[in-house]
Order: sequence, then C-alpha cells, then structure tokens
Amino acid sequence: MLAPRRAKHRKEFRGKMGGVAVRGSNVDFGEFGLKATTCGWVSSRQIEAARRALTHYVKRGGRIWIRIFPHKPMTKKPPETRMGSGKGDVHEFVAVVKPGRIMFEMGGVAMADAKEAMRLASAKLPVLTKFVIKES
Repeated sequence: MLAPRRAKHRKEFRGKMGGVAVRGSNVDFGEFGLKATTCGWVSSRQIEAARRALTHYVKRGGRIWIRIFPHKPMTKKPPETRMGSGKGDVHEFVAVVKPGRIMFEMGGVAMADAKEAMRLASAKLPVLTKFVIKES
C-alpha cells in the first residue's frame, strides 16, 4: 500500500475541500484517464483496489499511471474510548481529490478495454468519476 516515507508532522488537521483541481487536470502520460467529478478522500487501500481492478481487466497489457498519492494522515481513536485525551493515532493515509483531478491513466490498450477497466476501477473509489480521452 502507498504511504509517505516521512513527513514533517505526524498528524494533520482535516482541512477544507472546496474548489476544483488546477494541477493534474489533464491527461498527460497515457491516452485515456479517469477524472474525478466530486471531491473526497481516497485511501491507499482504495487506490490499490482500483489499480488491481485495472491491471486485472487488461491482463497486464498496456501501461497504467497512478496520478494521486496518499500524503494526508488520518487518525482514529480506539473503540469505547471516552471523549478528550487528545487526538488519536494515525490509522491510514488518504489522498485529497478535488473535482477535475485525473486519478488514473492508461495507454497501449483499445478504447473499449480502457473504458470498461476504468468503469471497474471507479466502482472501488469513493468519488464520482468520468472517462476522459486525451485531447490532441
């Protein structure tokens, strides 16, 4: 699973998720992409599940690029713990995804195969997505 090697701070605030993605909003590496249409947090487990769905459908053909990385640590308090006594321990890492962000790209496969693979991968993600083609 994806996780940062080291961070300046171990725990972070939750933050705001307003606005649209400016960076990472174009298909740059492959021919087809999976673009987010809503905002949300995508965990490293969800990224891995989507990657496996893509790879499995195209039978390890073509090339896949993951354009998001989980930098944000999410904390969780143990069950049956009373309120107070500080922030919980780091539970997982998530990627902050805004509308317009390209999350996955594919190249070297037929358009029909790429579209179906992206549909299967989008079922593993907590944000709404759409299939996009590189503009030439």
